[in-house]
Amino acid sequence: MLAKRIIPCLDVKDGKTVKGVNFVNFKDAGDPVELGYRYSLEGADELVFLDITASYEGRKTFLDTVRRVAENISIPFTVGGGIGSVADVAKLLNAGADKVSINSSAIRNPQLIDQIASHFGNQVCIVAIDAKMLQNEWVCYLNGGRIATEKKLYQWAYEAQERGAGEILFTSMDHDGVKTGFACDALNYLHETLSIPIIASGGAGKKEHFVEVFEKGHADAALAASIFHFNEISIPELKDYLYSNNITTRKIYSKNI
Repeated sequence: MLAKRIIPCLDVKDGKTVKGVNFVNFKDAGDPVELGYRYSLEGADELVFLDITASYEGRKTFLDTVRRVAENISIPFTVGGGIGSVADVAKLLNAGADKVSINSSAIRNPQLIDQIASHFGNQVCIVAIDAKMLQNEWVCYLNGGRIATEKKLYQWAYEAQERGAGEILFTSMDHDGVKTGFACDALNYLHETLSIPIIASGGAGKKEHFVEVFEKGHADAALAASIFHFNEISIPELKDYLYSNNITTRKIYSKNI
């Protein structure tokens, strides 16, 4: 089995890290700079920073916050929220991001995927997909889960891959924040039909869920937020548990970093 990735996610609203359930009822989870620094020290494989209201509010991601987080971590850093052009991507990369995550803007303008991939390379472009099961179909949403679209998860993920996305970050809105496990069946289908890495998001509540998402869902990476933010599970503890279940991760925890 290839090395898997554990990715804490900073959902940022008004400069603060927040966490909700099913994309609503947010509560404060701390300072993004402090959390990013902690996760980098603890052995997270990557860090994702999502400015969750940028698209809804029609503005760009706060560059100063991105820059301060980037200065305090030593792991790959993905930033999303309010990205609508190649110029926006360039600003975020200059601020310290290694990759960008696009969601609403990609649905509205799929050619943005092609443009980012051609300018910066496929590895820079992650297409995030927020989807909910409606009438036995996974329906894609935009604006932070506020607006349903006509796009369906599997078809849209495949189109994003063909346009040049380097990875797909799939969040099950039904599983988000409820801590009952990831959407493993949908993740496994994405794994079987796509050739690019899949990042699983939505549903992490205990260590066993990570084993399930890697063994049953065949995800390449697992993203989580509240269980890390509120110290329910530590990253070193999780990595030890995964190792005991014959699942290796990329970055090794070290108290001497």
